[in-house]
Amino acid sequence: MAYKISEECISCGACAAECPAGAISEGDSQYQIDPEACLDCGACAEVCPVGAPSGE
Repeated sequence: MAYKISEECISCGACAAECPAGAISEGDSQYQIDPEACLDCGACAEVCPVGAPSGE
């Protein structure tokens, strides 16, 4: 299952820089993950300072 970014996102961009698949982009109010491109690797969750990405 692809990772998702919760409303906790502070739009810092740390996750996008770390994503090996380039699946994360800046949305209107927060960053978002393209579920088709997500590798379910968890790299985004490891670098997020507020724990916004999750694989649940």
